[in-house]
Amino acid sequence: MKFKTLAILTILPILFFSACDSKSDKNQKATINSTENQFILNTINNSQINISLSEDKINLKDTDDKIVLLNFFTTWCPACKVEIPNLVQIQENYKNDVVVVGILLEEFKTNEELNEFFKSYNVNYNITNSSEAFDFAKSLGGIKAIPTIFLIDKNGTFIQKYTGLVPNEMLETDIKKLLEK
Repeated sequence: MKFKTLAILTILPILFFSACDSKSDKNQKATINSTENQFILNTINNSQINISLSEDKINLKDTDDKIVLLNFFTTWCPACKVEIPNLVQIQENYKNDVVVVGILLEEFKTNEELNEFFKSYNVNYNITNSSEAFDFAKSLGGIKAIPTIFLIDKNGTFIQKYTGLVPNEMLETDIKKLLEK
């Protein structure tokens, strides 16, 4: 009985803190490999996010010189759901310095379904629901596991790629380092 309990307590955290794919590529640099460098992603609130890619820059229009967190996720991924409150907290704590954008990599979800889903999480950042999200992800070298977060500095320079569930403290530490520059 003790062995079963110990085995369950050992395996459970491993499953919980892993990404929703067995082929994770933690902290790998993004490679922008697209000839198309402009993307317009529709949000669930019927607005648009304009993204341009050039060499090693990822620029979001109207981010007003802020740090950007691009969160690639799905609604069926347990780790993605666990990460939402952390992203809500980061957006709230750093609202003057950070923009969080959730990029849904899932097809056939209506904006109404997504609004209902995110209502329970009190999401305070933009969520995209756009077929062009797949092309955008591919242009960044592909997303092999979810959740995946890209940290981009105020100048649009790619800084870090996180795969799987990221502790809030790690994200905040990296954001604070960028804010000190």
